[in-house]
Amino acid sequence: MLKFVDSTVVFQEIPDETTLAVSLSNCPCRCPGCHSRYLWDDVGRPLDNAALDTLMEPGRGVVSCICFMGGDADPDEVQRLAHHVRQVYPAVHVAWYSGRTCVAPQVDRSLFDYIKVGPYIAHLGPLSSPRTNQRLFKRQPDNSWQDITSRFWKERHQET
Repeated sequence: MLKFVDSTVVFQEIPDETTLAVSLSNCPCRCPGCHSRYLWDDVGRPLDNAALDTLMEPGRGVVSCICFMGGDADPDEVQRLAHHVRQVYPAVHVAWYSGRTCVAPQVDRSLFDYIKVGPYIAHLGPLSSPRTNQRLFKRQPDNSWQDITSRFWKERHQET
């Protein structure tokens, strides 16, 4: 069973979304330089449908996306929770920050609107760095995936 350590409403993790970020523990990736080392340990509270509903309740009508963050110790369980969100909160988008280089083949990607892949590599930087190896993909209406990572890169303004 997945466990979560905390959750918070954020505005920068997924472009154009008000996102409930749920921090999953027991991350198997253990990326050197990780800024969320507290998610490496198997700690926190169980994240089942009831717990997820409790987390979602205060944000009803405000939260437009839920993002499961902290790696993918149990992809099948993340997928099951994504299915629950689709059934109970059909207007809410579903995102998943995985630290893997690709999503496990058994995962039904149609349950997700956004998927971030790639381990954190300190010298390449986070999503906000144009050198990053990490990528955020957005599912398109035809079920193809568009790389939207560049949306995190600050525009460089030239003086005229």
